Amino acid sequence: MRATRTLPLAITVTLALTACGGSALSGGGGDGGSGDDSKVKIALLVPQSGVYAPLGKDMEAGFRLYLDQNDNKLGGKDVELTVVDEGAGPEDGVPAGTKLAQDESVDAVVGIVNSAVALGLTDSFTEAKKPLIITNAGANDITGKSSSPYVWRTSFANGEVGEAIGGHVAKEVGDGKVYLVGPDYAAGDEFLAGFKKSFVAAGGQIAGTQMTPFGKTTNFQPYLQKARNAKPKAVFAFYAGAEAVTFVKQYDQLGLREDIPFYATGFLTEGGALTAQGKSAEGIFTSLHYSSELDNPTNATFVKEYTAANEVPPTVYSMQTYDAGAVLDKALTKGTGGDQIVEGLKATGEVDSPRGPWSFSDKQGPDQTYYLRKVEKKGDAWTNVIEDELTKPSS
Repeated sequence: MRATRTLPLAITVTLALTACGGSALSGGGGDGGSGDDSKVKIALLVPQSGVYAPLGKDMEAGFRLYLDQNDNKLGGKDVELTVVDEGAGPEDGVPAGTKLAQDESVDAVVGIVNSAVALGLTDSFTEAKKPLIITNAGANDITGKSSSPYVWRTSFANGEVGEAIGGHVAKEVGDGKVYLVGPDYAAGDEFLAGFKKSFVAAGGQIAGTQMTPFGKTTNFQPYLQKARNAKPKAVFAFYAGAEAVTFVKQYDQLGLREDIPFYATGFLTEGGALTAQGKSAEGIFTSLHYSSELDNPTNATFVKEYTAANEVPPTVYSMQTYDAGAVLDKALTKGTGGDQIVEGLKATGEVDSPRGPWSFSDKQGPDQTYYLRKVEKKGDAWTNVIEDELTKPSS
């Protein structure tokens, strides 16, 4: 296996990312395919530079593991893989992705972290009739009002992650109120709105909402003091990356961890973020569709082989891109043309995934189980232990 060591600060999520270069492969859109049905050429569009490069390494490692496990074949076809840098923002990622969409030597594209990149590429891939399988970007519109028959997603929709845990928190706090905190940008709005939707529907009450300046806030204490003054029964938050580390540490430093239960979307404590947070994250409950602690045979094999190859356990980002390999493995039995691959994706059926079995919904995103996770220490490492399954979101 090819070892790809994941760096410690793989603490990112659905924030801003992009791509720079493009590279020629095989295939093409429509029904024609590459002309050689024994081969398929895939471009992996993930960050290879900038602050989100560790996330790109997780994603690449997940996809390469699937190929390693399957003799470098998808749908019985030999795979030629090119990895393209998503870059640092839409100004890089959209041009790079557009180049891949227009490159007739590329059969399909996998990856993308930034939602703005994904939304900015929808028209290009639709016009080219080329499949784009998104393995992280979470904007609701990707598989909502901006959907395309050529754009599929193996990750999540932002609103669903928050919505999954809202009903559970409402039961836990009873007649108490919950204070909401998150970064002031589109993803923050969607995660908190999803939580509020199911929380309020289950009888929950909001003590207050605080949106913090995105990417600029390093001192959360004034916002945390407002949360404390509201005297909530619990706090719910969405943060990712460096903000997640800072927020969790300051929550602990102000003594809130001992006084006010903390719930969040799982990106708060995923991968390198949890490593950096350490004991400050102890006891945080999160919702997510994956943990390396999931007890099923597929995940046991995935965790063992991924860890052996990369020297660290897999993250949700690794798993989502690994699963892109699984769905392409099924879809490519139909052929390498864009429309043939789409027909194959429609017929994918149930995927035997490390996250547990899932299938594509009619919105072309995963109909999947979300889990309640709790941060605990196992041996020398902090991890997200599975507490229970959560109610499936309706969104």
